[in-house]
Amino acid sequence: MAATTTLKLPEELKARIASAAQASGKSPHAFMVEALEAQARLAEMRQSFMDDAIASAAEADAGGALYAMEDVQAYILARTSGKAAKRPKPVARADTKTKAKTAKRTAR
Repeated sequence: MAATTTLKLPEELKARIASAAQASGKSPHAFMVEALEAQARLAEMRQSFMDDAIASAAEADAGGALYAMEDVQAYILARTSGKAAKRPKPVARADTKTKAKTAKRTAR
């Protein structure tokens, strides 16, 4: 069931929507519903991307595999151009003592 919402639009925006809707063969209502749907989808995708990034960072912080950017880029470029490519290998992590010393130095 559709819910009713009232939008107060500036006259200029209302005219632009009417013009764009007419040019695309839609009613202003249909045009606005499609635009709102697209923006909601983008916001959801952006949030999903951020959630994935935060989860990946937590995984890396917890000792998960790390890959050299150059190796990953070469792999992706080869695959997208249709070439066979070997998956990148994880890089070795610095030991925790080195990390602790680096953290101390950067905290100063």
